[in-house]
Amino acid sequence: MHVHFLDPYRPRTSPIHALDARIKFVLTAAFILTVSLTPVAAWSVYILLFALILSVEILSGLGIGYVLKRALLALPFVLAALPVIFTLKGTALFTISLGSWTLTASLEGLERFVSVVLKSWLSVQAAIVMASSTPFPELLQAMRAVGIPRLLVGMFGLMWRYLFVLVDEALRLMRARAARSGQSAGAGKRLALSGAEGSGGSVAWRARVAGGMAGNLFLRAFERSDRIYVAMLSRGYDGEVRTLPLVPLTSRGWLTLAAGLFLLLLLLLFGILFWG
Repeated sequence: MHVHFLDPYRPRTSPIHALDARIKFVLTAAFILTVSLTPVAAWSVYILLFALILSVEILSGLGIGYVLKRALLALPFVLAALPVIFTLKGTALFTISLGSWTLTASLEGLERFVSVVLKSWLSVQAAIVMASSTPFPELLQAMRAVGIPRLLVGMFGLMWRYLFVLVDEALRLMRARAARSGQSAGAGKRLALSGAEGSGGSVAWRARVAGGMAGNLFLRAFERSDRIYVAMLSRGYDGEVRTLPLVPLTSRGWLTLAAGLFLLLLLLLFGILFWG
């Protein structure tokens, strides 16, 4: 099976892959909600939630390293919560002087920041497992099955589909540029002696070329999107992607869903009762 490098789905033979997409979608949303509602500094609950998602990663056959490495991509975004260390009042830990400003870090602020980091990391892991074990069309069907509005699901589907078209257009432009470009050792030496950076020209020249390619890509993508939409309308598209009716959930599926929701509810109640 050919897998596009943008597609996160990784086909495996595992219980997680075989699970109904509706169950995976609901449990993933419930897991993220549980993580979000868990009180700050409930370290025991965080450990239990991490053990739970780690077990799912092992069952999925994706590999713990595969999921953890991709989950690290979300950590830079949580740096936006870094100021909470210095803005939340509490027990002082240390003080930093920045010119006329004096920043005091508090224990409560540090706990809040670490909690935000852990919650984000756990939530991203759950999303990665769901996306890597479920084909995207099945995820769209699961969204419609649980009652997400048709327009929103349609936007998700078109955005995902057109992302591949946009990347293909960009690769086509890059191949065209490479086919019309040449490079020689003598040209590189002459440009280096004249002060230019390498055989590709100066930074300003490269910026102009990149800007022209970006503008060309926008125009080609816009024109192609219009052609695609007209082709879709001519084939009867009305905002709803027609699929075969989904089969009802089996008794085993309902049991898995109920057990997963019950376990998450217990973890949430445990955190609220002892740390809330």
